Amino acid sequence: MDKQTQIEIEAAAFRRLVAHLDENRAVQNIDLMNLAGFCRNCLAKWYGAAAQERGVELDKAAAREQIYGMPYADWKVLHQEPSRSEGFDPLTSDSVENR
Repeated sequence: MDKQTQIEIEAAAFRRLVAHLDENRAVQNIDLMNLAGFCRNCLAKWYGAAAQERGVELDKAAAREQIYGMPYADWKVLHQEPSRSEGFDPLTSDSVENR
């Protein structure tokens, strides 16, 4: 596979990941962090870092908007659940979601 094709495939996979997260807004960032070790905010940081490495100025808010599809503050109001108690383990919880 040539380098350009690889870049295009990687970009398509990234766009699909972002779309998948957007389609599954009920999945909270804390759940992603606990289960996968990254969240939407991590993606935004990586996106911003990649832009900066290429000489593109992109502040934190703009990078988050690329990942969240809207300003982060708006996303939080619309989709973020209240904080769970400390020590919550989604893999052992008796919540309906985990049965």
